[in-house]
Amino acid sequence: MLQNLTTVNSLLLFGAAFIAGGLNAVAGGGSFITFPALIFTGMQPIAANATNNTAIWVAALASAGAYRSDLKIQRRELLLLCGISVVGGIIGSVALLYTSPDVFKKLIPYLLLLATLIFTFSEPLKNWFQLQRQKSPSKCPPIFRLVLPQLAISIYGGFFGAGLGILMLATLTFIGIKSIHTMNAFKTFLGSCINGVAIIPFVIAGVIAWPQTILMAVGSSLGGFLCANYARRLEPLLIRRFVIFVAVSMTLYFFIHG
Repeated sequence: MLQNLTTVNSLLLFGAAFIAGGLNAVAGGGSFITFPALIFTGMQPIAANATNNTAIWVAALASAGAYRSDLKIQRRELLLLCGISVVGGIIGSVALLYTSPDVFKKLIPYLLLLATLIFTFSEPLKNWFQLQRQKSPSKCPPIFRLVLPQLAISIYGGFFGAGLGILMLATLTFIGIKSIHTMNAFKTFLGSCINGVAIIPFVIAGVIAWPQTILMAVGSSLGGFLCANYARRLEPLLIRRFVIFVAVSMTLYFFIHG
């Protein structure tokens, strides 16, 4: 993996991570840039996915700490959700390692397509979930309505990860959480649990490219810190359209050249 970290590749990965960090701080969808960038540098798909997830996790740690005060939930319930996220993240990452590289390569266009659709239709999806909740209110406590969806989302996150945050936001809307700060706190904290535990099987299997991971983590952190204030001044719809354009372009590319 070291031989692929040329000067050109280093600049490409750092730039992609920097832009992705800014996007993640405002609208999400940074993986649509960083994951293909790793593939374009010649990295194998499974190693690229593991490296990308690790870099995202490192960059997200600071955000998880900043949102701590917005996690308005009992400690026992928080531990339950963390446990579910850990179990799902491990299952997903182990499933990835047991997936044939050729099979995973063939799955990439469809995984990107799924993530693109989730991102593109995230608002209608959240609104639909909210409507279903109002039509058929459940007698179960909200925390238990979140357990099974969070397990499924965690498995997906450990296996691939793009669109993970959007899925969690839709689920949190479904159980009735209305505060965007609370939803972002859950998304960031539980996402950190999923990606953090998924690293363990990746480390044991030796599939993470650490030089690329560190380079991208630094780039993503700087992008999130420096670009967030400027990006918030832009029209959110323009940022979303840019992410969707990139996502559709990358999906088409991998369908054609995959």
